[in-house]
Amino acid sequence: MLTTFDEARWRSNPDAVRDALESNRIVYFPDCPVPLPDRATLEFLRRELPSKLRLKNISYHPEAGKVSGIEADAATRLRVTDLLRSHLNDVGSFLRRVTGDLTNDARIGTCSFRPIEEKGRGLKPHASNELVHVDAGAYGATNGDRILRFFVNVNAERDRIWATKGTFDDVLERWGKKSGLLDDSGRLAVSITQGGADRAFSALVAGLARLNPLATVLDSSPYDRAMRRLHNYMKDDEGFRSDLTGYQEIRFPPNTAWTVFTDGVSHASLEGQFALVTTMIVRRERMRWPERAPFNTLLGRSAATAA
Repeated sequence: MLTTFDEARWRSNPDAVRDALESNRIVYFPDCPVPLPDRATLEFLRRELPSKLRLKNISYHPEAGKVSGIEADAATRLRVTDLLRSHLNDVGSFLRRVTGDLTNDARIGTCSFRPIEEKGRGLKPHASNELVHVDAGAYGATNGDRILRFFVNVNAERDRIWATKGTFDDVLERWGKKSGLLDDSGRLAVSITQGGADRAFSALVAGLARLNPLATVLDSSPYDRAMRRLHNYMKDDEGFRSDLTGYQEIRFPPNTAWTVFTDGVSHASLEGQFALVTTMIVRRERMRWPERAPFNTLLGRSAATAA
């Protein structure tokens, strides 16, 4: 599941990064390829922000130009906002360098800081990062576009530990019927294309977003609801949770980075504290191999019905 790129490799062959991403691999950088905050700033993040967390993460929303999830004085909020904005810009520049036009027209979700230890966090299952899942419905409706995330472990001493049970295709093949996405014949059992009601609701949300940009998170689509069904099934079902078929654990040491289409690779964050995470919604039409997008995988199952 892991493809490693040292600096010499990604500089000499950036197309290989894009190819690995589109193949639903985790792209790993043993040396973080983007600038990181200086030591004093990182120490500030690690020391001050855990006690100021008020939501799951502390996140910078570029469409609104502000942070959420933090309760702090104005100076601290400004410092965190500037830091996350700068990191988001650095990640965006790097991804454009190594993925060509893949991230052109991408919609930026958030740039977040995760200050809390993942292990034993005690979140409800649907919100827990400790349970293996695929991402779904990130920051509003994706309508089948891809969820690309870029992670940096900024813990000074400890690894961040992930787990995976394979790609979306692996999960669908083994668990699609039990999750309700596929019928007994292996064909798509739910709709993933927009109808008139969905388009009208999206238009309403777009209107609200002109008044409050954060309203975009209210939007949904049949595809996103289908993926949310799979996401919730993976976290709720004891059979899936206990099955170790394809299970792997991956360790990311301090100051390393990795990027992956998190809708296309199952994953969980088992252990780790202090990470920077940037999310982009990438248009699947930008892919060289759009057939590898979960939307098109599901649509192919629907086409089998017509056949």
